[in-house]
Amino acid sequence: MKFFRDTDRAPNEVVERVTRALMDRKFGVLHIHDLKKTLNGKGVPFEPECQVLEVCNPQQAAKVLADDIDLNMALPCRISVYRKDGRTRIGMISPKAMLQQLSDLPSLQQVADEVESVLKEAIEEAAG
Repeated sequence: MKFFRDTDRAPNEVVERVTRALMDRKFGVLHIHDLKKTLNGKGVPFEPECQVLEVCNPQQAAKVLADDIDLNMALPCRISVYRKDGRTRIGMISPKAMLQQLSDLPSLQQVADEVESVLKEAIEEAAG
């Protein structure tokens, strides 16, 4: 259900590399949540670098929403970049696994397969 790649690159560099790799594949980053900054700003001590990228391909999202508008709650996809055990980790929840829990429509499984393949490629490229 979870997909991870670890790298020795700095988190900010990885975020830039993931963003570029996604753009090359017609995905965009809608927003980046900096959890360390947000939590610390609210007076909650949190030290590890942790950024969550909301990512989307508008055409793929439109296919999902056309088949089942309720799946808006599962969009957009997220890719996390964070520090763990002295390394930078890039991770995501598998779109295929998540969608299998939410829908049995074959058309949506095809979209999830395509999206997951692209996200994995972008993560691999960013980690390299």
